[in-house]
Order: sequence, then C-alpha cells, then structure tokens
Amino acid sequence: MRRTVSTQIREQLLQRITTGELAPGARVPSERELSDQFQVARTSVREAIQGLLSLGVIERRGNRTCVSEHMPEVSVERGDNRKTFVRELFETRRVLEAPIFSLAAERADDSDRELISALLRRFDDDLEIDEFRKLDREFHTTIASLCGNPLLIELYGKVLDQLFRSHDFDAILSDEQNRPEVRKLVVDAIAGHRSIVGAFVAANGEQMAVAVTAHLATVEHSIVDDLR
Repeated sequence: MRRTVSTQIREQLLQRITTGELAPGARVPSERELSDQFQVARTSVREAIQGLLSLGVIERRGNRTCVSEHMPEVSVERGDNRKTFVRELFETRRVLEAPIFSLAAERADDSDRELISALLRRFDDDLEIDEFRKLDREFHTTIASLCGNPLLIELYGKVLDQLFRSHDFDAILSDEQNRPEVRKLVVDAIAGHRSIVGAFVAANGEQMAVAVTAHLATVEHSIVDDLR
C-alpha cells in the first residue's frame, strides 16, 4: 500500500526522535519550517504532526510543540570494570530488541522492507569503526521505529543512546591495541545484520528473534572477551 505524504513525514520525524536528533523535551520545528524542509504543503505537515500527537510522541506546550518525555533518562550504574557496563547494556538490549524487531518484521510493509534492504547495502566490511557505528545506529533505530509502538520506540532509543554515548564503549573500540579485533567485530556485526534483514524481509518474527539474539551475543562476546 502506498504511503501518503503525511505518513512519510511522520515516519521521518519519528526516526529523528528515535535516533536522538530530536531529544526528549526538544522543540519540534514549526509547520512552516517543516514545510520548507520537506518541500510539501503545510496541510501534509499538519496531518503528520497530528498523527504524532495522537501517538503521544510529541505534545503541545503553550504555543510550542515538543518531544514528549514519558520516561526518565535511562541511567545504568557503572562499576569499576568498564566491561560490566557493556554487559549490562547488552543484557538490556536482548530484553528489548528481540521483541521490538520481531514486531517490526511482522508489521512492516513492502516499502519498509525495501528501506531496510537499502540500508543494509550501505554496509561494507572495510568501513572504519566511526563510520560503522553511525550507520549501525541508523540501522537499529530505523528497524525499531517500524514496530508500531511509540513507547517501545522511545524506551529502546534511550537504551541505545546509552551505548552510543558511552565513554567506556568508545574507549574500548578506539584503543589502538584492539584494532585487529575491532575489524573482525565489524565484519561479524555486518554478517549479523544480513541475518536480521533476511528475517525482516521474510516478515518472520520468530526468525527475527533468533537473528537478533545471535547478533547481540556475537557482538557482546567480541567486546567483552576479545577486546582489552
């Protein structure tokens, strides 16, 4: 089924919220600003905004529209060992990511499947770690944004934000002595992405849960056991 212009705008705004580009509490651009950005009529923007208001993802505050703050910022206590923090984050991701991605696989339409397939094609085994991480976050948040549940999307985005803004995680990946292992991690992670996209394209929720669990286990093992 062909998506309307307002639906496409709504999905793009939701992705900005999920990735943290529009953080909780941030002002959503005005109808005029969005109309200029997307080069569409303000009526389409208005419909998209109304859809996000109905979902509860954004809210009115006087004459301003802001990203909702349904939940507090996720904070994970870090112990002395920086890898403990990584373990806690991946444990949390396993609890959230498998069911969220399974819902996305089951609820996505053909255009969503093409979107994720195109995103996978942007990965390359020779990507430097900074490029890979940026694309990796886009990959995971885009799939999550298709699950159809704004509260799950918000919660998952906050947890993922902890991972991608973690100084502990950055320190492990940028350590020069870990370079060979990081290269292998990138290759293995991309292989895991291919399995995830295979399940997504097949609209198979059970297969997706298996693919996500295996992918996260592989990446966690590489970080915790192989990196120094």
